[in-house]
Amino acid sequence: MGDISMHFSRQEFACRCGCGFAAVDKELNDVLEDIRNYFNTPVIINSACRCATYNQKVGGAQKSLHTRGMAADIKVMNISATIVADYIASKHGKCSIGRYDTFTHIDVRDIPTHWDRRSR
Repeated sequence: MGDISMHFSRQEFACRCGCGFAAVDKELNDVLEDIRNYFNTPVIINSACRCATYNQKVGGAQKSLHTRGMAADIKVMNISATIVADYIASKHGKCSIGRYDTFTHIDVRDIPTHWDRRSR
């Protein structure tokens, strides 16, 4: 049981540098809850909130939605990143999706976009 929703706690979203930044957009959290419920398995948040300094350190985009608590890089236990991204695209068309080999980026910007950074 999480402290911000059924399956998620604020600590899971916190900036990995330890600064304490842990904003969580409600729409993003709702989508993550839906993903958790659909696959009926834990969703691991690799990266969510990032302060500007940490975002720069990890090579994030200058205007990354991670810096506003509106993005998360996730893995769903025992489910391929491709299947996760396909589900999000089919069910949450208003979300932006970044496809990577080992994780899926999801964000809730106003005008959704998609990109594919998987190795071929």
